[in-house]
Amino acid sequence: MSKDIKEEKKEKEDPIIEFRHVTKTYKLYKNDKKRLMAVFNKRIKYIPKKAIDDLSFKINRGEAVAFLGKNGAGKSTLLKIVTGVTYPTSGEVIVNGRVSALLELTAGFDMEMTGRENIYLKGQIMGIRDQEIHELEQTIVDFADIGEYIDQPVRSYSSGMKARLGFAININTHPEILIIDEALSVGDKAFRNKCVTKVNEIMFSGDVTLLFVTHSTSMALDFCKRGILLKNGALVYDSDIESTVELYESAIEVKSKEKKENA
Repeated sequence: MSKDIKEEKKEKEDPIIEFRHVTKTYKLYKNDKKRLMAVFNKRIKYIPKKAIDDLSFKINRGEAVAFLGKNGAGKSTLLKIVTGVTYPTSGEVIVNGRVSALLELTAGFDMEMTGRENIYLKGQIMGIRDQEIHELEQTIVDFADIGEYIDQPVRSYSSGMKARLGFAININTHPEILIIDEALSVGDKAFRNKCVTKVNEIMFSGDVTLLFVTHSTSMALDFCKRGILLKNGALVYDSDIESTVELYESAIEVKSKEKKENA
């Protein structure tokens, strides 16, 4: 077996994402004034809040994994760590691939630049060469389907048009790791169906790794084969998507029942 084939085989076998005992602690201050004072005075008191608590897991190339948990479970912080928006307080994170995050779809846009110019800007932020962006440009323009507005300043766009362009850029730049956080709700029904079809098309290739954060268990079941349940920043359960959804929904039902009984 040649060296190149061995290296390619090893790359496919190695986890594309790995968390090793990751903890993320935020400092909560009494108010904004205290937070500002803390920049100059380390003795200002704060309350430590663990958003991620000693979290460990591995995700292999081509897996589709849903992260479930109520608000405050740590899902958004986890995604921010994977995308490099924030960093762990302790532990180690390994990400081996180009990440495309369908989170804040309009993040990184320059409002004074045109939609077409923002395609190049976003591509450069993602580390894509201009030549590759040029090759993808028309595909992105066609997918966004915002007509002549593509050559108008983004500040003139409606929020829906901005989201459509953001989705079109992120979904068509050949990601190795695709992160979705309720982004499939953008636009009108026809555009949502188009987005779902595109995600299914990408996942069918088997080469893209999907991290899906949603409150919709039906969508999690549609897209994912594995589920990870989080609570207070810690891993509670990691198994096939069906059993993870069942556990998550049963926990919600129990909590809802307890609320009614205590009302």
